[in-house]
Parts: sequence; C-alpha cells; structure tokens
Amino acid sequence: MTGALLPDPAHERLTRLWQAHRPAGPLLPWDLKTVYGSRWVRFHSLPESKRYADDEAEYAILLDRYNTVLDELFAGGEVYVVTIDWTDPAETADPPEWTVLRRALHPAGTLWTVLDEASDPGPDNRWYFYADRRPWVRGCLDPLLREAADAALSGVFVTDPDLTRIHHAYDGGADVILPTPEDRDRLRDRHAAWLSAHPSGY
Repeated sequence: MTGALLPDPAHERLTRLWQAHRPAGPLLPWDLKTVYGSRWVRFHSLPESKRYADDEAEYAILLDRYNTVLDELFAGGEVYVVTIDWTDPAETADPPEWTVLRRALHPAGTLWTVLDEASDPGPDNRWYFYADRRPWVRGCLDPLLREAADAALSGVFVTDPDLTRIHHAYDGGADVILPTPEDRDRLRDRHAAWLSAHPSGY
C-alpha cells in the first residue's frame, strides 16, 4: 500500500474471519461465483434477463428484486457493506469520477484492506476495500444498488458479520453465496423466475 493511510482496525474481525473460513481473501466479488460455485446462485434483475433499466418502472423492479433477496439474507441482523475502489486514498488531488461517486454514496465506508492483483501485483493493480457495519434495513442501499445496476459502480457487496452469506450486485443482477448448497437451492427455487436461462446459470 502507498501513503500513510492504514486500514481501519475496526475491520480486523472481518479480515480474520475471511482468513479463517474462506480461501485466501478478501476476494474481488466477481470471483465469488468461481470460488464458491457449489453455494452460488445468480439472479437477473429484470424480466427476460434485460441488462439495464430504461425507466423508473424498471428501476423499481430491479431494486425490488435486490431488496427481496437482501431481506431474505439479512433481515433482523447487521451487515457489512463493502465498496471497492482502485484509486489510492492518499492521492487526494482530482480524484476520478468513480471515486467521487463511491465516496458520496458510501460516506461511512472506511478503508478495510488493500488487495494486489495476484497475477500482476503493484500500485497500478491495487484494489482498496471500504466497509461499514450497520443494521440491515430494506432500501438503505438503494442509491448504491442503482449505480451498481448502471455499471457506474462495481464491486458493491454485502455480507453478514460472520461471512456466511454474501450478496454482490452488478449490472444485470446479483451473485449470491449461501452457507450450504441446500440453502442455495432453497433460495434459488423461491425465485426461479429470476434465473438465467443459460445452463451455466450465468
């Protein structure tokens, strides 16, 4: 990591859990489906697997689908909300538009950890993870989820404090990791109409 900014010590528990219960991590959220394939399901966010919303009615549909699954995963509990950036936080002059948006929509997020790209480590291939812990309330992430759905932000994910359930919203849907394959199957069957028609589930 460059600069003097250090990860928030309040997130050390999250790091220890990931190291204890998961493969070497944290992981970039788009890798979750590969690492946890037996417990992974993907839901599309619009009918007929349409990728992007064109109007407010379609935004309402995709936000309802995101929040319905998030409620089933986290209702009544607390969550870590995580966003990812690739701008060094020590470099404050003229941050890119992506960083300005992430900071505006995730102001409570403090630096959790830094991840180097395994295939090509170095300052130009470095990911900064920001996290905050909060009670889950339906709709509390709608601004973040909407930007993720538009591909204006990437790497937005939510996990319970024990890292047993993970929800990663992306432009087109959400990847969800459940504690067991059986849990995955039950969630998948409840929302079968939101699944991809492709045999791989993508």
